[in-house]
Amino acid sequence: MKNVLWFLLGIVGGFVAAHFMTKDPRGNELLASIDARISGFTDTLTEAYHAEVARENAG
Repeated sequence: MKNVLWFLLGIVGGFVAAHFMTKDPRGNELLASIDARISGFTDTLTEAYHAEVARENAG
């Protein structure tokens, strides 16, 4: 139960920190940069998945 409490406190703390970071222009820029990297990564994974599905369906 103690681990669950620490986990939930970590999540809430992360949301609070992100909220304050978006108010600061430098923090907002940092979060936008991280978001762009994550989006690029997920786009690459999506393209690879669709290519694999197409390859399986073709042969």
